[in-house]
Amino acid sequence: MIWKTQINSITKTKYPIVMGAFAGLGTGKFAASFSNSGGLGIVTALNYDLDSFKAVLKEIKTLTNKPVGINLSIAPPGIKTARGNLNEEDYLQYVEIGLNEGIKIFTTSAYRAAFIGKRVHEADCYWFHKCALPRHALSAEKAGADAVTIVGIEGAGAKHPLQQSTFVNIPLTKGLLKIPIIAAGGIGSAHSFLGALGLGAEGVCLGTVLMVTEECPTTKEIKKKWINTNIFEENYHKKIYDFNSKDIKTPSTAINYAKKIIPIKQLIKRIIKNAEFILKSWGFDSEEFSTFPKN
Repeated sequence: MIWKTQINSITKTKYPIVMGAFAGLGTGKFAASFSNSGGLGIVTALNYDLDSFKAVLKEIKTLTNKPVGINLSIAPPGIKTARGNLNEEDYLQYVEIGLNEGIKIFTTSAYRAAFIGKRVHEADCYWFHKCALPRHALSAEKAGADAVTIVGIEGAGAKHPLQQSTFVNIPLTKGLLKIPIIAAGGIGSAHSFLGALGLGAEGVCLGTVLMVTEECPTTKEIKKKWINTNIFEENYHKKIYDFNSKDIKTPSTAINYAKKIIPIKQLIKRIIKNAEFILKSWGFDSEEFSTFPKN
């Protein structure tokens, strides 16, 4: 089946699936494996100093001929990143390296990033911004973002005190924006993939389920521990839904879909194959799935 949404039309990928950004783990090889599986692999820029980042982007060209994007998590003024205290010019140095190496998709998160979007648009490339609330997504659209990733509270990482669930965020944000939405938070199966598209998303972002794939550069011990996570256990529930929690290493509820360590390609193939089976069981008989309006 051919998949055709606004997101994979922009990214030029086979499927409307984007890789999440991983602090410390979003490496070139990890991203290339994801891109080779039909999605948009993402290199986390601040995992590298400038020279190493340039070398990684060059290395990726030997690993895949598919589209790859980069992520920059923008820290508020005065807050240290993995690279220390960065200003706008520091971030833009990473952007320039990406542009020079042919990157077309730039994703940002955490803080205001319109200055990155402006430079990216000057180069005729695309800027996606990640948000926790629909009103933040609306602000990103007004700032010029080409798409937004809206993440629900069941996702991994730090929380916003007013954050809603993924399946609440998607239709609410869809009603506010004209630009396409990428859904994130607790997604890792065919049903959640199709559910997100059905609620108005043009693509999905995968995070936690990728952490337990063979290509993820973390230990097998951590992967096995995560696979055995009980998402209905009280302590887990408190960590994942409490915005005051200091533990940002808790996997999202998508870990419930991971049963064993498998290659990324197998994971993506399973999601897409099962999604196509579900569509056909509903009576969908076209060889193309498209979210574009029919003429």
